[in-house]
Amino acid sequence: MTLALENRPRKPHGFAGSRVILVRHGRPAIPTNPRTCHHGFRSYIDAYQDAGLDPQSAPPEELQDLVKGLDAVFTSGSPRATDSARTLLPEAEIIADPLFAEAPLAAPRIPLVKMKVLVWAVMARIMWHAGFHPEIENYRRAKARASQAADILLDGAESNAGIAVLVAHGYFNAMIGRVLRKRGFARTGAHRARFWNAVIYERS
Repeated sequence: MTLALENRPRKPHGFAGSRVILVRHGRPAIPTNPRTCHHGFRSYIDAYQDAGLDPQSAPPEELQDLVKGLDAVFTSGSPRATDSARTLLPEAEIIADPLFAEAPLAAPRIPLVKMKVLVWAVMARIMWHAGFHPEIENYRRAKARASQAADILLDGAESNAGIAVLVAHGYFNAMIGRVLRKRGFARTGAHRARFWNAVIYERS
């Protein structure tokens, strides 16, 4: 992934009227908050990555209305994100790029403790920011990747009537959003740990 990032062009992007819609995927086909130990959390991370979309998880009507008519949708290529993109825009072209993958987590080594996986995830994210990134992408590289991801989305908007939609992952979507805010985009909505959460960025 590092080489791919280095080879991607970096240039100013976006124009007045550009709109980027960042959507978190729907509920994956896996229990979302079981209790486990740190070994179990490590296995859960892998299982979560491999899980597709829960067939019962449908995008809300207001989100469907928001993206109606778009003929292309970006996604990270993970099963849950790709399935979500197809469910949201079944007729659109799926543009999958691992550049949009979630910022990774590593399981903290805390023995003899069982917690819900959401608690483990919060702890792991805090530790990741503090420098705990054994054999995974660190924050600095993820931040650079978010900037590249914003470039791709803005290029996509320029070639698609000023609009680009990404169906991907909650935390990395928020990182892309911070890049867009720094580039002068206004935000509508908030990044929340909620399935099908959508945030709109616009430059007037």
